[in-house]
Amino acid sequence: MLIKVFGSAVFGVEAQTIAVEVNVDRGIGYHLVGLPDNAIKESNYRIAAALKNNGYKIPGKKITINMAPADLRKEGSAYDLTLALGILAASEQIAAPGIHNYLIMGELSLDGAVQPIKGALPIAIQAQKDGFEGFILPRENVKEAAVVGKLNVFGVENIKEVIDFFNEGKPIAPTVVDTRKEFYNNLNFPEFDFSDVKGQESIKRCMEIAAAGGHNIILIGPPGAGKTMLAKRLPSILPPMSLHEALETTKIHSVVGKVNNSGLMAQRPFRSPHHTISDVALVGGGTYPQPGEISLAHNGVLFLDELPEFKRSVLEVMRQPLEDREVTISRAKFTVTYPSSFMLVASMNPSPGGYFNDPDAPVTTSPTEMQRYLGKISGPLLDRIDIHIEVTPVPFEKLSEDRKGEGSTAIRDRVIAAREVQTDRFEHLEKIHYNAQMSTRLIRKYCRLDDSSKALLKTAMERLHLSARAYDRILKVARTIADLEQKEGIQGHHISEAIQYRSLDREGWLG
Repeated sequence: MLIKVFGSAVFGVEAQTIAVEVNVDRGIGYHLVGLPDNAIKESNYRIAAALKNNGYKIPGKKITINMAPADLRKEGSAYDLTLALGILAASEQIAAPGIHNYLIMGELSLDGAVQPIKGALPIAIQAQKDGFEGFILPRENVKEAAVVGKLNVFGVENIKEVIDFFNEGKPIAPTVVDTRKEFYNNLNFPEFDFSDVKGQESIKRCMEIAAAGGHNIILIGPPGAGKTMLAKRLPSILPPMSLHEALETTKIHSVVGKVNNSGLMAQRPFRSPHHTISDVALVGGGTYPQPGEISLAHNGVLFLDELPEFKRSVLEVMRQPLEDREVTISRAKFTVTYPSSFMLVASMNPSPGGYFNDPDAPVTTSPTEMQRYLGKISGPLLDRIDIHIEVTPVPFEKLSEDRKGEGSTAIRDRVIAAREVQTDRFEHLEKIHYNAQMSTRLIRKYCRLDDSSKALLKTAMERLHLSARAYDRILKVARTIADLEQKEGIQGHHISEAIQYRSLDREGWLG
């Protein structure tokens, strides 16, 4: 008897429905075709044990299973439940006349328990598009999939529940999630707050500007100056995610199985990979491509601590995603694209010893060592970082103060107001949402300077020996400073402040 059941495969952050055709006929054998990987080929052992432990069996006949389309590679153990139900229905051990109306996914334990899968959200989105009546999946994934409207989502813990659902009509209660309510319930304030920061007012101001314009930023300072502490607090002043951004972000984390029980991610991600990370782990890829850290940071912050310690090859592969805000991974038979629109926050010591330019510390680094250390950061990568700021240690008097600094809530209110100005400015542009994304043409249009501001910028570039790459960055940052003050035009003091944030372009840093 021939039965058709349906599963799904995830490519990039999108899913494609897979038809699993199961034919049971006279003879002996088990044939699984359609480009399954080893995990799927091994499924017959798991399925046999799971069925036996629940009162059923794999029939001693010729079983042929085709996973269509046959030219697409299928991977993972999430097809166990799909295959098991297909075998039971094709061998007439259960009556399942409506099984083709459901998309079924889940990994089986030997006792029949259904284990969680990856990619439940994109699979549910595609199931809804394809008009399936319901989606049966592990209970651990049910809230994640239930954010998709107009689709019945059934969470199960054991294969026996699914068998009884089809064979005896025993109902499984569908999980219903009010997506908007779930989203707003999860909008908790981030754990870290700027009110805990003692001193560092100039750095806090710089972080506010970076958040308001979506600018990439690098913090330069000796060990213990507070670079990591400040970076961890940046998400607390970023504007809250929109529902669309939350769904986008959740899809990416769903693909790698990193969505928690809340179902929908409402907080901006903060990713901080170790400097030993490989280029594939950072940007994504592998034999079966998976999102990397830059995609997991989509709509959030990617923090690279001790930037010069990262392998140069790792940093170089990040250049294109920083520019295009997406990363494309090509293989012989397919190409996948992962979104990667994130704020880059990097930190570094000013020298290998960490105390260059510190009057209280002995100079232990030679000029050659300095050049080798700073040379690990290429000019093209620095081109994509708008703000450079020096972080100095906080004096004891500030550390011992009882008074708290300005909290993240007040700062975030100003950031949101500045972002609203930018939203209105770029409303006619599809892919431009904030100042950091402006092209050269848009900079010329929206960052016009009067004569006095031009003269000021010219003088600064000549006296401070600023490189040519600093020019556009200064204009972008000045535009954001003006937006924070709700000013239509860029004024002289906006340019003056923006010039301060180009430390690494000055003569004596990178040569």
